[in-house]
Amino acid sequence: MKRGILVAWRKHYRILTLWLGVLIATAAASPVNAASDDPDTGSAPTLLVMGDSLSAAYNIERETSWVALLEARLPEEATVVNASISGETTSGGAQRLDELLGQHAPDIVLLELGGNDGLRGLPPQQMQRNLAGMIEASQAADAKVLLLGIDIPPNYGDAYREAFTNVYHALADDYDVALVPFLLEGVATDDALMQSDGIHPTAEAQPIILDTVWEALEDMVAR
Repeated sequence: MKRGILVAWRKHYRILTLWLGVLIATAAASPVNAASDDPDTGSAPTLLVMGDSLSAAYNIERETSWVALLEARLPEEATVVNASISGETTSGGAQRLDELLGQHAPDIVLLELGGNDGLRGLPPQQMQRNLAGMIEASQAADAKVLLLGIDIPPNYGDAYREAFTNVYHALADDYDVALVPFLLEGVATDDALMQSDGIHPTAEAQPIILDTVWEALEDMVAR
């Protein structure tokens, strides 16, 4: 009786040993983290664009927009997430940002918001608070920030216009972030590069806008 038990135990022991050997061999053949075998994985940046219609390809083909052209200029491995929405305000962007940061873990956040706040005559102080919160959230998520400034038509009055544009400069100084003072530099004053509404640039203007952004962004991508 004892001999039969011993034989059975030895048999089960050999089977168990065989299965353990298979499991160990399988684990050795499969990397725990596939990225660990690729030294370049993780080096390509992810860029998150938080903008309004100026970045959302308003009334032009999406592939002609400056954001699409930016994606084509970056290394193939880089990722551009365009979370821009036409009509977006800084308040709307601030409400959406946390989820986007968690979802995409961007290395660089491009903030192109404020134009619709200005066109609606919203208080510049409110816009500044919203953008400040977005900068703080981005930096807390270890993302670098590029602030893309905008201007508004002069018919809103010199005092309001000055307070509006000063928001971008104040934020850039307070948070030590890169700034493009005016996204539509060299475009807004050229009727041939603006759509009939006088607010949105044409497809022909998009490469110029990209060059304006790239002048500040290139070093950030290279780091």
